[in-house]
Amino acid sequence: MSSDQQREDLQIHHTRRLPDFLQTVNLKYVKLGYHYLITHLLTLCLIPLMSIIIIQVSQMNPQDLHHLWLHLKYNLVCVITCSAILVFGSTVYIMTRPRSIYLIDYSCYKPPSNLTVKFNKFIQHSKLKGDFDESSLEFQRKILERSGLGEETYLPEAMHKIPPTPNMASAREEAQQVMYGALDNLFANTKIKPKQIGILVVNCSLFNPTPSLSAMIVNKYKLRGNIRSFNLGGMGCSAGVIAIDLAKDMLQVHRNTYAVVVSTENITQNWYFGNKKSMLIPNCLFRVGGAAVLLSNKGSDKRRAKYKLVHVVRTHKGADDKAFKCVYQEQDDVGKTGVSLSKDLMAIAGGALKTNITTLGPLVLPVSEQLLFFTTLVVKKLFNAKAKPYIPDFKLAFEHFCIHAGGRAVIDELEKNLQLLPNHVEASRMTLHRFGNTSSSSIWYELAYIEAKGRMRKGNRIWQIAFGSGFKCNSAVWQAMKHVKASPMSPWEDCIDRYPVEIVT
Repeated sequence: MSSDQQREDLQIHHTRRLPDFLQTVNLKYVKLGYHYLITHLLTLCLIPLMSIIIIQVSQMNPQDLHHLWLHLKYNLVCVITCSAILVFGSTVYIMTRPRSIYLIDYSCYKPPSNLTVKFNKFIQHSKLKGDFDESSLEFQRKILERSGLGEETYLPEAMHKIPPTPNMASAREEAQQVMYGALDNLFANTKIKPKQIGILVVNCSLFNPTPSLSAMIVNKYKLRGNIRSFNLGGMGCSAGVIAIDLAKDMLQVHRNTYAVVVSTENITQNWYFGNKKSMLIPNCLFRVGGAAVLLSNKGSDKRRAKYKLVHVVRTHKGADDKAFKCVYQEQDDVGKTGVSLSKDLMAIAGGALKTNITTLGPLVLPVSEQLLFFTTLVVKKLFNAKAKPYIPDFKLAFEHFCIHAGGRAVIDELEKNLQLLPNHVEASRMTLHRFGNTSSSSIWYELAYIEAKGRMRKGNRIWQIAFGSGFKCNSAVWQAMKHVKASPMSPWEDCIDRYPVEIVT
């Protein structure tokens, strides 16, 4: 290996590392987390107050109740005041209490076996296309070997053809196969009729035709005319959590209805046919995939729901120029379009993650962990101590972790910095191996893996965390409503017994 190649490999390895979270934690993001708690202060105060009243009343005998009645009977002002306070407090609580959002079920699309792409086939087709020089072909081969992907991931039909056909018609066909495949299975499993859907949110970053993808779904399933439909574009791999957050907000406004969230990405028209190294990496990582999620705000759905949405925390670093351009769609020097990944990507992702978990911490961590974290942070801030801040143990807050399967390096670094165990990142590693980086839908393939393994128990808490262009880091926290089993036609149905597999490094 030449010295230039060694320097290039060292640079790639260095830029793929997350920064050490123990070095700096910004106090203002801790304040954001506690702000979330303060917004629910009324509820937190009313609950113990009502508990005290109920306990006191339960301890009174009939004679005590009779004396209380006589006292109130001849004290009209007291009766009116107490009644007014009770009515006012109950009204405020009912009006400000957020509605519970339940996840009834979800479905991940599994492509047909003829779309499987092995490494040798990938390289052979790249050679036959004639657009890549030898250096680019070797670079892609190395990325594939180190990526953590297996030999059973999928590419769209247009990319299996020689020459490929990355046209609008092929891109529409890919989108339809993925979205309709996931939705057909979701409707079949839940027995929900499409006409019952009141809210539709679709996210896909790089393929946004007219009519939109959400309009394609409305047309296919003949959804009702007053449906609230949204189409999110250009928001990267974390857009799935953003779509859940939008659906949650809509369900807080519109009573007794269902929301469907469809998360996918389109590869057909976004394959890069040039030789710029930073734009070749997405070719090696991104694969076909998509998920459809059914949410409800109906109390009657509580018993059959799989999960309850607990928190969504979103972090956006777009105000920083480096963060804004670290994942950037552009044309190379010869006019070929692709998505460029900056050498600063891992450092920026680390900063966004640090902000996100610092905000999330006060919402989910036990009081003991919060006190340790906050005390060491304040001491460091006041006395400018060189001691590293205490990084909370998120294993005390969550039983399961669904880390976006963006690449092996991302999973490795999060496992290290969050001090997770191998079993905590197993779902992410196996999803990357079996399906590749399916963008915003990868966190649902990971959740399906945990279910297929029979590990989801009632009360378990799940942390879904994803990164996306912009730059964004978003988290969703769920709680299992029961012992959850894998739904029919799970993407892992025919292969779960083979996993976990050992991944060669």
